[in-house]
Amino acid sequence: MSAKKQNFDQDDSVVGKVFDAKLLKRLISYMKPVKYYVVLAIILLFLTTAVELTGPLVIKYGVDHNLTTGKLDGLGIVVFTLIGVLILGFILRYLQMYLTQWIGQKVILSMRIKLFDHLQRLDLKFIDSRPLGWLMTRVTGDIGTLQEMLSTGLVQVFGDIFTLVGIMIVLLILNWKLALVTFVVLPLIFWVVFAFRTRVRITFRVIREALAQVNGFMQEHITGIRTVQLFVRESDTLKRFHTLNINYRDAYIRAIRYYALFFPAITFLSSLAIALILLVGGNMIIRDVLTWGALVAFLQYSERFFRPIRDLSDKYNTMQAAMAAAERVFWLFDTVSDIKEPKIPKSLESPKGKIEFKSVYFEYNSGEQVLQNVSFSVEPGQTVAIVGATGAGKSTMLNLLLRFWDATSGEITLDGIDIRDISVIDLRRQFGLVQQDVFLFSGTIAENVTLGNPEYDGKRLETALQQANAMSVVRSAPDGLESTVGERGAKLSGGQKQLLAISRALITDPSILLLDEATAAVDTETERRIQEALERLMTGRTTLLVAHRLSTIRNADKIVVLHKGKIREVGKHSELIDLNGIYARLHSLQFANGVTA
Repeated sequence: MSAKKQNFDQDDSVVGKVFDAKLLKRLISYMKPVKYYVVLAIILLFLTTAVELTGPLVIKYGVDHNLTTGKLDGLGIVVFTLIGVLILGFILRYLQMYLTQWIGQKVILSMRIKLFDHLQRLDLKFIDSRPLGWLMTRVTGDIGTLQEMLSTGLVQVFGDIFTLVGIMIVLLILNWKLALVTFVVLPLIFWVVFAFRTRVRITFRVIREALAQVNGFMQEHITGIRTVQLFVRESDTLKRFHTLNINYRDAYIRAIRYYALFFPAITFLSSLAIALILLVGGNMIIRDVLTWGALVAFLQYSERFFRPIRDLSDKYNTMQAAMAAAERVFWLFDTVSDIKEPKIPKSLESPKGKIEFKSVYFEYNSGEQVLQNVSFSVEPGQTVAIVGATGAGKSTMLNLLLRFWDATSGEITLDGIDIRDISVIDLRRQFGLVQQDVFLFSGTIAENVTLGNPEYDGKRLETALQQANAMSVVRSAPDGLESTVGERGAKLSGGQKQLLAISRALITDPSILLLDEATAAVDTETERRIQEALERLMTGRTTLLVAHRLSTIRNADKIVVLHKGKIREVGKHSELIDLNGIYARLHSLQFANGVTA
């Protein structure tokens, strides 16, 4: 388990390329629904940059034609023109930024919904092999990183490049000699940017790894808070958490140090460029080969020239993280479930509920057989119990029947149809499942029984609760059906959660009931109430139940005894007792330990 977790931590530290054409193409494909808005955003970007580049030219005109000549008649027009340019630039920049953010949010909304939908349809083999935090990071963290790139990073990069190119062209047109003087510091700037980029790239990788360790430790220990408190390990846990946080802090401080050096270095080099412009430009003015307005324009353009360079350096990490996030997200999108839907599914019309296992073999890991040559049948309306020691493969059989996993070999049929030839949705609708470890969502009682299906409200909900003997749970709750149950049903007892789980299984009126240790974690009184409900509900339904308490399966039509993945005995309770085999030994051990019928 630890090795597996380590691999996922390494996956989270993937740096990624700054530019990956394939990934970028897939990202852009999500923009097709808003492609016309993207075109409009690009047009606004070009217009905004063009307008913002116009400002210094207006100032140049005013200086050369008004201030230096002493003609103040047209100065007012120049001032109002400059104000107009600024206002127009403000409006265009606002529209462009708003539209870009809107596009980014629309695209990310679509991606997040599609990713969650895809996750819901993946098989348990994939879900169980990944830590919950890893899956959550894909839907939240990585999608959030892509959101930052699509909303600001990508557009800002193109905007900065367009601004740089535009300024260079304008400077060369104004005076190519002075423009070359401005570009003298560019090699130094590129060297600083490269050095900064390399060091920050490594540092941010360390930051991501340190943050992953902090989040993983915190999630694990909050989930297991009862164990921490029971064994009085709060102080030791805090020390370990403190150490992880120190590592995270130190990594972040290193990144801050690089930023603290980088931006002043760029500022120094840009100031150096301005000093060179003043020196060379002043000499040119003296020699009458440059106007004062052109010098002022050069100074303004030089300041604007270095701003996008700083921004591009900062956006480098955003683009790099986004490419790594995109790689992980699209890898998840490309993951295909091992549970295949049939090309032409066979329909279950008026299902009778006959189940048959035919020479079924299964292994979770290659070479480790969990089930071996399992063959038995359940007739419509029969109650068949599966018993055996822990790890014998009892719950695995139910998972195979529901196609959470597929058998390695052999065949499982429902009403004579191979379950692999039935639509997964249609198959699972035939079953009502109650497990020992009940999962309740942090909603109301009604929401947990109906699972949000409006067809199950009202009379149908009430009937399901009554049939499961669960109305006592509703009556004892402060707000009845609208009472919240807390996260994972924390406000309810184990018995109450079991009763609601049975209600949830029954509200669909399934043709087959699957009970996986449904009464193993409840008290005697609750077990009696559950048994009363089940006796009524099993009538006319096929029931397959897994049980440790042999007292609950005395009246089963058939008992299948599993031992190390193989069926060892099959028969009724009395027949298996007379056989004096595995079942008889389990029975005698339970009653010898005080388990009563």
